[in-house]
Amino acid sequence: MSARHVLVAAVVVVVAAAVAAGIVLIGPPGEERTRRLDERRVQDLRQISWSTYLYHTRHQRLPASLAALSEEPGLTFESRDPVTDETYGYSVLEPARYQLCAVFDRESTEGRSDFWSHGEGRQCYTLKADEKR
Repeated sequence: MSARHVLVAAVVVVVAAAVAAGIVLIGPPGEERTRRLDERRVQDLRQISWSTYLYHTRHQRLPASLAALSEEPGLTFESRDPVTDETYGYSVLEPARYQLCAVFDRESTEGRSDFWSHGEGRQCYTLKADEKR
């Protein structure tokens, strides 16, 4: 076997080991995609929460719907799920309390214990209009 063949074989082994290690550390590509989509949903809900806070600060009331919130000048947020294209859940519970809901594909990343932690399936968060989340 020539030195070139040995070098090529060594490179193939190193690349295969790197790919295997990556799958072990972060999981298969499909699981990573699912994790990223759930993180996107959390980011969308955070942005809706922030926009709702700003709307409430300006008008001293909650918007009647996400559609009404989206019409407010200067506020930008994504109101639809990145996979299903369904509108995230939004409902006014009291004059200064509301609820945001989304459907998640899996439980939050291990060790996550903040406000936006979630299980698999539909998760709703109750928020106060004057709190930043």
